[in-house]
Amino acid sequence: MLKQFATTAALALALMTTAASAQTLEKKSFNYSEWTKGRFSEAVTVTGPGKLIFLAGVGAEDENGKGGDILHKGDFVGQCHYSYDKIKRLLAKHGATLADVAKMVTYMTDVRFQPDYGKCRVEEFGSNPLPAHTLLTISQLAWPGMLVEIDVTAVVPVK
Repeated sequence: MLKQFATTAALALALMTTAASAQTLEKKSFNYSEWTKGRFSEAVTVTGPGKLIFLAGVGAEDENGKGGDILHKGDFVGQCHYSYDKIKRLLAKHGATLADVAKMVTYMTDVRFQPDYGKCRVEEFGSNPLPAHTLLTISQLAWPGMLVEIDVTAVVPVK
């Protein structure tokens, strides 16, 4: 009986060691807009037992512009919804949705936008669970006219 237990334990240990060594970690960076290349990664994924997706700050920059082209200038709500639209599209490219978002950090240039941001966020998430979230007010974002920028971290199972 003891010998059978020792054999079973050794086999289980060997299988666990093999499974653990088979779980590699892979990190990939992605750029979708020409103007971001060489400046920062728009998305970074980390794949292992699960896949982590890190999106760089997403704002109302025109993806088809040359950098600094801000859409919905002077319209916080328009910039907020456009930012979430971009976030949804970026997540979809990596097999994720807003339901997979685990953590967000939002930067805005005026604390008076907080009620509008809260409403925008709830509308965009719909029935999806809201992630952990940090909201910061700062004096300026990357480009003049940018009113909101959102960092996102999502987690999806490896398929």
